[in-house]
Amino acid sequence: MAAEEAFQASLRGEAPPSRRGRWAWLAWLCASRTAVSLAFMMYAGVLPHLIQAWGMTAAEGGFVQTCFNVSYAVSLVLTGWLSDRLGARRLFLWSSAASAVAALLVAGFARSFESGALLFALLGLSQGGTYTPSIMLVAQGVAPGRRGFAIGLLLAGASLGYAGSIALSTAASQIAGYQAAFLLCGAAPLLAALAAWRSVRDRPNLVGHRRGRTAGDEAPHPRQRRWAVLLTLGYTAHCWELLGMWAWLPTFLLTFLAASSLTGALAQGLWIGIAIHLSGCLSAFTMGHASDRLGRRAVLVGLGLFGAACSFAMGWLGEAPAAALLLLGALYGFAALGDSPVLSTAITETVAPSALGSALAIRSILGFGAGGLAPLAFGLARDAAPAGLGWIVAFSCLGVGGLLAALFALRLPRQRPGAAPANLSEPGSTS
Repeated sequence: MAAEEAFQASLRGEAPPSRRGRWAWLAWLCASRTAVSLAFMMYAGVLPHLIQAWGMTAAEGGFVQTCFNVSYAVSLVLTGWLSDRLGARRLFLWSSAASAVAALLVAGFARSFESGALLFALLGLSQGGTYTPSIMLVAQGVAPGRRGFAIGLLLAGASLGYAGSIALSTAASQIAGYQAAFLLCGAAPLLAALAAWRSVRDRPNLVGHRRGRTAGDEAPHPRQRRWAVLLTLGYTAHCWELLGMWAWLPTFLLTFLAASSLTGALAQGLWIGIAIHLSGCLSAFTMGHASDRLGRRAVLVGLGLFGAACSFAMGWLGEAPAAALLLLGALYGFAALGDSPVLSTAITETVAPSALGSALAIRSILGFGAGGLAPLAFGLARDAAPAGLGWIVAFSCLGVGGLLAALFALRLPRQRPGAAPANLSEPGSTS
């Protein structure tokens, strides 16, 4: 009961007894997201080697990633819906343990196109519960005035793991083979499960479905429902561009960096990981904080247009110097991921807490469903394009997502810094 009262006090913005108690749980939560994400990008990091080792076409290579992404989307839907009924804390712990088991199965048994598609689908099915419930835990424990910063920090931790995943899997596959890369990255979710337990051991397991409506859960205004729809559509377009880019940009960079002086296996993996995911880590942290200060709408529009510009430019620059190619890759990673914490923060401010898990489930099936198809569509577009235009056409398909994300954001209301979308008519908080 005391934990429940302290938890409710944190929602009202009241300071807990110590600063350490206020932020330590969030630090462990971010550490768990970093560790579990070390397995998330290992397929993309070794894809150039797997196409040869498993005898796959570009479309088949994209299909394995699509299996992972679609299963991940299904997992996000199920765990979002169940979090309202069983509690985000409980689902987060269960999924962290399942991810550890699934990652080890990939490391030990993924040895062909067929086994890879099956086991990466299993890995995706287990990992969704480490994402949606973690956002709900932050929404439950951090006041709106600092929520963009906190969710940005959470997603920055995941991006740090993605960078490490790309770097480790690329380097290990070139030095010791893809099996070593799978083993190295697949062991990390074990650490994630331990950090997950440490992060939530003192947090209450709130069950929104059982709590019913509270004073803050009045029936949403029609404008709020419209804003929730626009945010969901924007998230769908965002996922199309982001997941397609994550799956194929490492292969694009490896293809053209092979002709440069950056031929060392470790150097290539580190440079690609830094370009794509450390820039995304910086973006998640800074853009979440920026949206607290500048407003969600302004940041979403700018990042959508920026990401689209990078998508349309990327395929034309394959012959550019290595430094320029990596710089554009870094800008691409920054733009494509930066709107993720902003979209997640905005939806937590627009939807009633007791229905947040279900709202996240709906946006997940749309967003990651579309994003799950993006790698396959990219591979098909590349295979079907005229000679010399494969990369250009494929990346341009992703750019459509960035343009749509900016368009949906433009339809959102203008927001004063610090004001939650659901309360735009009221004075904004400056906390």
